[in-house]
Amino acid sequence: MNNVSEHDVRALIRSVVNRGAHRQAISFFADLTQMFSWARKRQPWRALLVEGDPTELVDISPLIPADYEAERSRIFSPAELLELHNRFQQMAADYNALPAGQKYEGIRPLKKETQLALWISLGTLCRIGELLQAEWKNVDLDRQTWFLPSENVKGTRGKKQDHHVFLPPFALHFFQELKTLTGDSQWCFPNKQDDRHVGVKVVSKQVGDRQARFKNRKALSGRRHDETLVLVDGQHGDWTPHDLRRTGATMMRALGVSLDVIDRCQNHVLAGSRVRRHYLHHDYAEEKSLLGTSWAIDSVPCCPRLTSTRQMSRCCLIQRTRRQRRGHPHRAVEPCVLRNLTSATPEL
Repeated sequence: MNNVSEHDVRALIRSVVNRGAHRQAISFFADLTQMFSWARKRQPWRALLVEGDPTELVDISPLIPADYEAERSRIFSPAELLELHNRFQQMAADYNALPAGQKYEGIRPLKKETQLALWISLGTLCRIGELLQAEWKNVDLDRQTWFLPSENVKGTRGKKQDHHVFLPPFALHFFQELKTLTGDSQWCFPNKQDDRHVGVKVVSKQVGDRQARFKNRKALSGRRHDETLVLVDGQHGDWTPHDLRRTGATMMRALGVSLDVIDRCQNHVLAGSRVRRHYLHHDYAEEKSLLGTSWAIDSVPCCPRLTSTRQMSRCCLIQRTRRQRRGHPHRAVEPCVLRNLTSATPEL
């Protein structure tokens, strides 16, 4: 490990890119970065990195073709969100109904902590890996805020920034539920094997393992391999935790929230020239705070019947119009589908 240099890392990435496997190259570099970051904090590997972490000196963006796009476009319809919510409930109910001697052979539902992580990601627009590194000292349930230090956020080196999340009632509900499960730990999502948080890819793997039809592989040892999280019979393909983040942003836009505020809620680095980024430092804290405290107002009971984002947008437009008539044009409303997702779920 102490012989690995930045040039070795760059050569490895370049060899993968030359095969045309651009997405794999990006994923490979992320794995290397995570591995060296893990080693840097632990003995005896830390002693081997006397020259530092070689991945810190590598920027792979010049190695990836400028026209490459790895972006997904999958978003959840309100009907899919409700199906996912009901699926969690049904899986828990079916498992709890099994006789004691048959539970070992039954299909275990998704861990409660994983379920909560998915809903929090939807409600806060956070990246799932950032959420899984959260510490309770940075979550203030009374003030409804969550602080993410820059070292825990995704971004290009030198451009990472601290992030303050103002928790809407939807996200606060699930953070409070999580507190009852892991509140005695330093971490919101503790690893039972050591004193660290769970791996940042744990939730993504658990979700993917339960959509086996979309995986071109055999069952992996010690991992689930079933169809329990395939939604609408797979008509819209597989889904990932990041798709919930995209769905949350889409919902906010449907509510009339400006793109600038949505970008800040997602902790996107300000676009545009370097000069613009240097001089414009408005953090949109007031706008994010107003948005967070005003969600879950004026819900109407129509969302369980909505099947598309377009229908949801129309529903939100109606709610916005009503609020404008009442003299509160700038206050946001929560898509009513979200209120239906905060009902109590069976305990495992």
